[in-house]
Amino acid sequence: MKKIFLSTFLACFSMVAFAQDFQFKTTIDLEATPVISQGRTGTCWSFSASSFLESEIIRLTGKQIDISEMYNVRNTYPKKAWNYVMRQGKAQFSEGGLAHDVMNAVKSHGLVPNSAYSGLQTLQQNHNHAEMVAVLKAMLDAYIKNPAKKLSPNWKRTIASVLDIYLGKRPESFVYEGKTYTPQSFLEMTKINPDDYVTITSFTHQPYYESFILNIPDNFSNGSFYNVTLDELVAVTENALKTGYTVELDCDVSEASFSAKYAVATIPETPVANRKSFTAKILKEKSVSARYRQQEFENYTTTDDHLMHITGMATDQNGNKYFRVKNSWGSNTARVPNDGHVHMSEAFFRLKTISVMVHKDALPKALRQKLKL
Repeated sequence: MKKIFLSTFLACFSMVAFAQDFQFKTTIDLEATPVISQGRTGTCWSFSASSFLESEIIRLTGKQIDISEMYNVRNTYPKKAWNYVMRQGKAQFSEGGLAHDVMNAVKSHGLVPNSAYSGLQTLQQNHNHAEMVAVLKAMLDAYIKNPAKKLSPNWKRTIASVLDIYLGKRPESFVYEGKTYTPQSFLEMTKINPDDYVTITSFTHQPYYESFILNIPDNFSNGSFYNVTLDELVAVTENALKTGYTVELDCDVSEASFSAKYAVATIPETPVANRKSFTAKILKEKSVSARYRQQEFENYTTTDDHLMHITGMATDQNGNKYFRVKNSWGSNTARVPNDGHVHMSEAFFRLKTISVMVHKDALPKALRQKLKL
């Protein structure tokens, strides 16, 4: 079921005045589940992609389901560990990942609701993976050093046991709304097909309209990205939202002009000194070309440090367009305007987006033909 919630009387046509000079009017607001927090973990990739899948489930079935982010995390860590060991430690082993890692986990292990697998132990209220990751990495480094001169055949089972201790054992079956499911039958119920989703990017060091493996630290699974022009990357995202599809976003949020507190992300023409200064008024933004975008990527100014979920669009009082982006850092309605979303300008999107993931049906027809999809 596709639904575009175009500005309603109470929420979307109303002008929302924030503590700074920005005033936003929502123009597209697609159905999404409530904002939640990833806690003290580096698992934004699972929280954002899971949120994206939750919106897809709403679109496909009309059901609002809180799916388990930690089930996807639990099923991804063994793959990270394998990659790290087989590369003899010459690879990254961290909490990071990408949206396609969630799709890979869903394809191989299905889906479960959060009620069946929360990833939290008894009395634990928030996610914190610092100790778990430290333990896992220390174990993997010991295996790589190979003091016994022969890698133990049980190392994968040992890593799995540690994951089970910290996150819990994965359910083989569970009851949801009075019916018993397995992870695979639950996936079938949601009508999600992981093969229906594609990742789109835009860089000049690779040919356009071909797929390639993007060499960024968190792409441990060597996922492929379709390369399009920068204008087409923007068009893909807008077309998806306008036709009822939300968008998964991988981007850089390290800029001083990204403020979760004030719910704004822009690229001012004149660099800002801190996150508060650029929210005092609407500033003229930089013109972002493909060349400038590539330059910032190659000099490490733009990195893949955060994933979020685009659920709509908005305009400010000057008519400038923004993407409405759902974050996973929780919400605090007492601290206006932080409701867990950020208004991201087109300039910020053009410069700081690493990639987007969308349902292939959300692509403009002409672009699908170019990509042979």
